[in-house]
Amino acid sequence: MGLVFGAFMSFVASVMKVPFLDLSLQHKAIRDEALAALTATYDANRFCLGKDVEDFEKAFARTLGFPRALALNSGTSPLHIAAMIAGWGPGDEVIAPPFTFISTVWGVSYVGASPRFVDVEEGTFNLDPAKVEAAITPKTKGIIAVHLFGQPARIDELAAIAKKHGLFLIEDCAQAVGASFKGQPVGTFGDAGTFSFYPTKNLGGCGEGGALVAKDEAVHTQARHIRVHGSDRRYSHDIIGGNFRMDGFQGALLNVKLPHLATWTARRQTVAARYLAGIRLADVRLPEQPAYGKSVFHQFTIRHPRRDALREHLAKHEVGTDLIYPVPLHRQKCYASLGYGEGSLPVAEKAAANCVSLPIFPELTDAQVDHVIASVNAF
Repeated sequence: MGLVFGAFMSFVASVMKVPFLDLSLQHKAIRDEALAALTATYDANRFCLGKDVEDFEKAFARTLGFPRALALNSGTSPLHIAAMIAGWGPGDEVIAPPFTFISTVWGVSYVGASPRFVDVEEGTFNLDPAKVEAAITPKTKGIIAVHLFGQPARIDELAAIAKKHGLFLIEDCAQAVGASFKGQPVGTFGDAGTFSFYPTKNLGGCGEGGALVAKDEAVHTQARHIRVHGSDRRYSHDIIGGNFRMDGFQGALLNVKLPHLATWTARRQTVAARYLAGIRLADVRLPEQPAYGKSVFHQFTIRHPRRDALREHLAKHEVGTDLIYPVPLHRQKCYASLGYGEGSLPVAEKAAANCVSLPIFPELTDAQVDHVIASVNAF
């Protein structure tokens, strides 16, 4: 799938005046530094965990202003590990939003629990705290809050609800590295914060990668043991674990990319500001920016009642777009047994039906951004 994805993105970038995403631009800029880092890792045979991964863990923790971070082999893995540490199992329910990528709730299913989908806010697409409070039952054991598209959720309210009811709170920060809520980095409010370094993310590796952070050192220690087959020393396995180790090559590449993250994020925010100021299309709804949060704009997602026609129009103007989450999780076949009928979570369903994402990546030029704005306004 990775090869297909890479070939597709290269093709789109070659035919569009403004591609939805072009990873080659970022990678060309850091090519020499990246290859030098990979060569050093190769020559030192640091292929699984090792110094490169340890260096990244320390640097990433400093970026969050946090004492520790655990590097993992994908963005799904920290969600899985957190579900294991939470102790969820058959008969338990975990509240989660339906408008997100499906890996948000894979960990819940992997441990035998069930997701309890709760609708999202109109403005941010994030969990609505009032609806979360109303959905809690004796079966509820946890909450997964997603900071979708890089926009922080109302995590203080969700954390208060979790504390009130004794629920394990996971922050899914896959799209929100560098985002903050009232000045505090996301991922540092819940019992566990999870991150993804999939290539398309704001901090993307050249392959899969992820991280987990935890306030409680005991949670971090348990996650560290789970990462390596439930072991804290060779051939000793006190708990059930798995193989969730980050490759040395990914650690080396992320060490090259991490120092650029602040600059890349600032450019995303500049592009978003130009869109917010320039798009004036009738009936369009732009992303809301509540004062409590600082978004890192992993996506710039707008809404329009004629979404599909707008997308066709933009393609004719050589503007790449994407439909992010056109089928909400409660309507996915794999969760049909949960019994969510059409219309059961109307805000998420409406978002899935009328959202379209515009190009937003650091290498976009002002001229390209202006072309997108003009093309949208011309619809």
